[in-house]
Amino acid sequence: MSVPSTEIESHAKSIKVAIVGAGSVGVTTAYALLLSHLAAEIVLIDIDKNRALGEVMDLSHAAHFAHAKVSVGEYEDCAGATAVIITAGVNQKPGQTRMDLVKTNYGLFEQIVPQIAKHAPNTILIVATNPCDVLTKAAYELSGFPVQRVIGSGTAMDTTRFRHELGKHYGVNPRNVHAVIVGEHGDSQLPVWSLASIAGMRLEDYCKQKGIVYDEEAMDALSKRTREAAYEIIQRKGKTNYGVASVLVSILEPIITNADQLVTVSRVGDYAGVEGVALSMPCKLNSKGAHQDVELLLNEKEKEALRRSATSIKECFDTVAKRE
Repeated sequence: MSVPSTEIESHAKSIKVAIVGAGSVGVTTAYALLLSHLAAEIVLIDIDKNRALGEVMDLSHAAHFAHAKVSVGEYEDCAGATAVIITAGVNQKPGQTRMDLVKTNYGLFEQIVPQIAKHAPNTILIVATNPCDVLTKAAYELSGFPVQRVIGSGTAMDTTRFRHELGKHYGVNPRNVHAVIVGEHGDSQLPVWSLASIAGMRLEDYCKQKGIVYDEEAMDALSKRTREAAYEIIQRKGKTNYGVASVLVSILEPIITNADQLVTVSRVGDYAGVEGVALSMPCKLNSKGAHQDVELLLNEKEKEALRRSATSIKECFDTVAKRE
């Protein structure tokens, strides 16, 4: 549940958020953040300062109604930021997987993250650049921050899409669907069917009570649509930006308001016997970052799928970081 607007605005008075990357995701995130009234100051940082200035000029006209300051900045302007969101990087093109982007974007993070850490040693890093999990681990190592202060947007977007698909299938509002995607924000992601529920009932029980058939083929199909949604959107319009921007603001809100809200995000940890890998699990978000207080109760099939997902991410990271 969202925090009341008056409470959000009271928190916003001292909140500064920096966004590194003035591409479509970064700028849409700035706009969504502006309209959320969560921050008093938004700083946009990009290597193309002329483009960033044009975006800020445009955003400033919206800021007139939102009462927030929007500016172009340098890395020094990350100082004092509650959170720094990294969206900079090469975008995914039609036919590419998120993992195809890893070498270029890892190299970019080697330049960006130490600069942020130098000027904003107490900030919370939020990584949106793909491949998100590999780069969340990179940001953790390159920043030297405590693990809870480096968060990847991870499967928060996939979880939103999953709930949307389930809600559409069962004819209920997605807000009333409790289901998560865990693991990689990518092809090895895992829908946790064993815990998915509507009205407090597991899906099979819900179907039984409603007098309808639990259709496993339909569930597999909607899981596939969830996994491939970004590919289809990129094929049609060349990018994704609105959904991920909304998700980034939804990650920011419990951090800014210290809400202890559970969100499925990526964080470095040990998962399914694989050590030191970043992947998504439900985490409690508050002003200190992302915390995993309770291990998710998975069945044996799901544990094995999570192990495969974790292994895939770790192998990719070790290769790009030259640790093989």
